[in-house]
Amino acid sequence: MNPFFENYNTPFQVPPFNKINEQHFLETFQEGMKVQNEEIRGITENKDIPTFENTIETLERSGELLSKVSMVFFNVKEANTNDKMDAIAEEIAPLISQHNDAINLNPALFEKVKSVYNHKEDLDLIPEQNRLLEETYRNFVRGGANLEPEKKEELKTINEKLALLELQFDKNLLAETNAFKLILENKDDLAGLPENVVETAAELAISEGQEGKWIFTLQKPSWLPFVTYSEKRVLREKIYKAMFNRCNNDNDFDNKEIINRFINLRLQKAKILGFNNWSEFVLDDCMAQKPENVYDLLQKVWNPAIKKAKEELLALQNMAEKEGADFKLESWDWWYYAEKVRKEKYNLDEEQLRPYLELNNVVNGAFTVANKLFGLQFSKLKNMPVYHSECEVFKVEDSNEELVGILYLDYFPRASKKGGAWMTNFREQYVSKEDENIRPVVSLTCNFSKPVGDKPALLSFEEVETFFHEFGHGLHGLLSQCKYESISGTNVSRDFVELPSQILEHWAAEPEVLKMFALHYNTGETIPIELISKMKKAAKFNQGFATSEFIAAAVLDMDFHTISEEKDYDINEFEKLVLNKIGLIDEIIPRYRSTYFAHAFSWGYSSGYYSYTWAEVLDADAFNAFKETGDIFNQDVAKSFRQNILERGNTDEPMQLYLNFRGKQPGIEPLLKNRGLLK
Repeated sequence: MNPFFENYNTPFQVPPFNKINEQHFLETFQEGMKVQNEEIRGITENKDIPTFENTIETLERSGELLSKVSMVFFNVKEANTNDKMDAIAEEIAPLISQHNDAINLNPALFEKVKSVYNHKEDLDLIPEQNRLLEETYRNFVRGGANLEPEKKEELKTINEKLALLELQFDKNLLAETNAFKLILENKDDLAGLPENVVETAAELAISEGQEGKWIFTLQKPSWLPFVTYSEKRVLREKIYKAMFNRCNNDNDFDNKEIINRFINLRLQKAKILGFNNWSEFVLDDCMAQKPENVYDLLQKVWNPAIKKAKEELLALQNMAEKEGADFKLESWDWWYYAEKVRKEKYNLDEEQLRPYLELNNVVNGAFTVANKLFGLQFSKLKNMPVYHSECEVFKVEDSNEELVGILYLDYFPRASKKGGAWMTNFREQYVSKEDENIRPVVSLTCNFSKPVGDKPALLSFEEVETFFHEFGHGLHGLLSQCKYESISGTNVSRDFVELPSQILEHWAAEPEVLKMFALHYNTGETIPIELISKMKKAAKFNQGFATSEFIAAAVLDMDFHTISEEKDYDINEFEKLVLNKIGLIDEIIPRYRSTYFAHAFSWGYSSGYYSYTWAEVLDADAFNAFKETGDIFNQDVAKSFRQNILERGNTDEPMQLYLNFRGKQPGIEPLLKNRGLLK
C-alpha cells in the first residue's frame, strides 16, 4: 500500500516516514501529475463563465497529491539523501518542470484566469481572494503565458535544463564537502584547539576505523573552530583552502561550467520574458523591484563596512607581529587572530560561552521566548514517525490549547545532509474546502556541533543565533492564518521572508533572555553577569569583517545575474574582477565563493542574497518597536507583529504589512548602529 494514496494514519497526520520507500515516491509523482492534469482539464472544459470559484480557487486547490509527495521527497532529500533519492530527483525534476510548464503555458487555462482578472473590479472579493487572484495572474505572466508558441517551447527547454542544473550543483557540493578530510596523527598538530574540538575529531576518527588519529572535515562545526584556534598556520591554510576551493578543482565535482550554464540559461529565460537580465526578472517580484535599488542598499552598507574591516585588519596584523609573526596576514589567519584580539580587548574567549549554551537549553530558551511573546506551548512527542533517528518532534499549541502545528528539529551534520540551516514544511497551513483550518508541519534542519564523549551538544553563540533565526522562520510558518496555501506562511518575497527570522535573533543576545537558557551544562549555574557584560561589549567586534564578507557575496550574486551578454565566462576571473571592483581586501574572501554559492545557484536565492541585508533594515527597525517600550516582551507590540506579519503570509504587499505593524517606513540607521558601523 502506497501511504501517499490515503490519509496518513499517523498522529497529527504527519508523513509516515517509516512506511515510505523510494518506489512510493516515483508512483506518487506520476499519479500526482496525472490527477492534477485531470483537475486542470476540468477547469478548461467547464462551459460556465469563468469565476473566482470555478477557476482561481479550483486551480489553487489542484495538485494536492503532487504537493503532498513533493514536500516529503525534496525535504528528505536535502536532509537525508542517498544514491536512490538522487537518482529519483534526476528522473523526476525534468518531468515536474514539464508538468508545471504545461499548466503555466496552457492557453485555455490562462484565458479563463485572464477573464476573471479582467473583471476583478466587478467581483465582491475579500482582500485575500483579491491577492490570490493578482498573484495567480502575475505568476502566469511570469511563467510565460503571454509568449508566442515558439517562445513557449524555448522556455520549456530552458526550465528543464535549469531544474537539472540545480540538482547537479548541490550533488557536486555535497560530494566535494564529504571528500575532504584533514587527518592528523601527531598530537602536536592539535596545539591551540579546544578540548571539545579535539574530542569530536577523535570520535570521528574512531567511527571511521582510524583510532588514535583526529579527523577534521569541511562541515562548519569542524573547520571553523580549527581555523579559529589552531596554532599550526600551515594546517589552517590547508583546511581553509579546501573549504573555499570546493567544486573549483577541475575534477568531476567542479561547478564552474555549471555556473556558466546557469548564467546563460537564466539570461535567455529573462530575455524571452521581456527583461534585460535575470536580476530584473527576479526583482520584479520582490520588495526591491529593481537591481539599482539593491546596489544602492549594498553600497550604503559596504562603505562603512570595508572601512571598519581595514581598521580591524590593522589590529590583527599588530597582534600577529606582537606575537613574533613575520608575515602579512592571509584569509586563513583572520579567524585565528580575531579571536586573540577579542580575548585581549574584551577578555572574552568564545569557548568560555559554550558550557552555558547546551543545545536543549537553547531550544527551550527559544520556546520560552515564543511563549512570552505569543503564548505558545511546546510539548515533546514520543514515538513519532521521523525521517532520521536524530529528529525530535514537538506539538505546538496556543495559550488556549488549540493546535498551532507540529515542529520537527534535526540538529547535527551528516554525510547525507547538505550544509547550512533551513526551515521548510512537510505540510503548509491553509483552510480546506470543508472549511477546516489545516495546521502546518514545520521542520528546522541545522548542522550544529554534536555531543562528544560524555558532554552534550555545546553550541557556539553563532549557532545559537542560527537556531533563533530558523526558529523565526518556523514561527512564520506555524502561526500562519491564511485561507490559501500558495500565499500562506513563508510564501512571501525573498526580501521579506527574512524579517521574521532575523528579528528573533535579537532576543538571543538580550541579557534577560540569556539568563533564561544560558545555564552551565554541568552545574546548572546561570551564565554570570560578568560574561554577559563581556558579550555585550564585544557584540560589535569584527563586524567590519562579517559585513564585508557578506556584502561581497551579495554583490557577486548580483553581478552574475545582471550580465546581459551570453558567452562562456572564466568564473574565477569574473569573481576576481567583481571583488577588485568593490575593493574587497585580500585578507577577506566572500562569505561564499562562486563554486559553492548554493544560495545563488541552487537554493532559490539567485539575485536574492542581498535579501538578508534588505530584511535587516526591517528587523532592526521592528525590534526597536519593542525596545522603545522598555519591554522586549511587550504584549501589544507582540500581538501586532503576530497579527500583521506572522499570520498574514503573502495576503498583501509586504511593505503594507510592515506599515500595518510599524506605522512608518524603516531607515537604514538602526542596521548600521547594530553592527557598529555608525558612529
